[in-house]
Amino acid sequence: MAEVKFSIGQIIHHKLFNYRGVIIDVDYKFLGDDNWYDAMARSLPPKEQPWYHVLVHSGTHQTYVAERNLMLSSNHDPINHPFIEHYFAALKKGCYQRKTRIN
Repeated sequence: MAEVKFSIGQIIHHKLFNYRGVIIDVDYKFLGDDNWYDAMARSLPPKEQPWYHVLVHSGTHQTYVAERNLMLSSNHDPINHPFIEHYFAALKKGCYQRKTRIN
């Protein structure tokens, strides 16, 4: 199993597409559909390395991004996304804090 570089709540920057976002989930390897990979992952990032689910700043969507295309953002301003409060309680020291879930 690959070791992940980023964790849920961290604000990232996409190296190729120049957007900021916040990580909401981590897959230790690519778990998507091969048809999606063939159509969307044009830089052919490795499937056996971690992939991240990201809420995109100033968007209404999320993306699925290979680890090699991400870096920590130097901009720690809040992420503007309609679902941010669904996942996180607060932004502290540049990292979002997960909501406590009660089952």
